[in-house]
Amino acid sequence: MTTSIPEKNLPFLEKVKQQSGLGDIYDARDITEVVYRVMRDLMTTEAADRVEGELHKPAEQSDDKSLQMEIADLWHDSNPLVRFLSRVRPPWQGPGIFKIDSDRFLFRVANEGGMQPNVDREKVVKAVFAATKDELSPERIEEIASWLPDHVRQLWQEA
Repeated sequence: MTTSIPEKNLPFLEKVKQQSGLGDIYDARDITEVVYRVMRDLMTTEAADRVEGELHKPAEQSDDKSLQMEIADLWHDSNPLVRFLSRVRPPWQGPGIFKIDSDRFLFRVANEGGMQPNVDREKVVKAVFAATKDELSPERIEEIASWLPDHVRQLWQEA
């Protein structure tokens, strides 16, 4: 008889993979980075920095250098241009073409993450949210919720 590993002891990306139904750990890494990118687009730089400050923990225990990173590395984006732009642009809130509502949030995650059509994007987002919430203080969890659009906020609270 095998005993299951308590979820809190699973590395971050393994949690995302298991809860989302994604095929492998690399998909979990890539999708997590995209979910974080869209989340940052909703926040001020100061709020994003507070979140990053709490995410300095290993994302995965691995000999593979491409997986040896902190969760904070996923948060601040591996693409240098995206990382720069996310620090200098205002939050994409309010009226206008750049407003990120729940539909646009989920659309961006699916498209920018290269998700297969049979993957449930809400399940994947909830998996990233759940693994992330396990790493954050109650204050950061509430702060992030305040930035999210209606349906995505509900997914955050359910995760």
